[in-house]
Amino acid sequence: MPVIKELPGARTRRRLCRAGRLPTALALACVLLTGCAARGAGPASGPDELIKAAAQRLTDACLIRQGLVPPRGGPGRQPGTDDARVSAALFGAGPTELSVALPTGYVVRAHTDGCLAAAQQRLYGDQPGWFRASVVVNNLRPEAAHTHRDIAEVRARHRAEIADWQRLRAHALTEATTVLKTPPTT
Repeated sequence: MPVIKELPGARTRRRLCRAGRLPTALALACVLLTGCAARGAGPASGPDELIKAAAQRLTDACLIRQGLVPPRGGPGRQPGTDDARVSAALFGAGPTELSVALPTGYVVRAHTDGCLAAAQQRLYGDQPGWFRASVVVNNLRPEAAHTHRDIAEVRARHRAEIADWQRLRAHALTEATTVLKTPPTT
């Protein structure tokens, strides 16, 4: 698997997502926004599904407010002329404002602008804090493998990040429930 030192572009994210070669920290964005996950017709059931559904609703509404069509991956989707605009609106543009260097050598970067960042801010209440905590927590196993440590030892070293992740995720679950109960604006 190639080492990704920063977030790839939208086209590369979609390709890596389909190939299953995207770093863990980017998997959520990939699943939410590029069509790697099957979109069921029924209501979201578990906590992860509720948060994903709320994030999807928030990002779609953000794109629509900008006059853009939310991307939908899958068979038969034709690339549109607005793909670059949609990608910039969704993931942010310009220099990345957030960065976390992992012990594995990966550097994960993200924007604080864009529809995804706005959705994370709304759901988690602290987009930069969520970014840092989720990147670290989602990469505990790779860190354990890279440093030849037991996963329990790595978790013990990252107690603060795990506590932040749990607190922010609980906030997101509450917010997601509110978002999904509120009728979408037109």
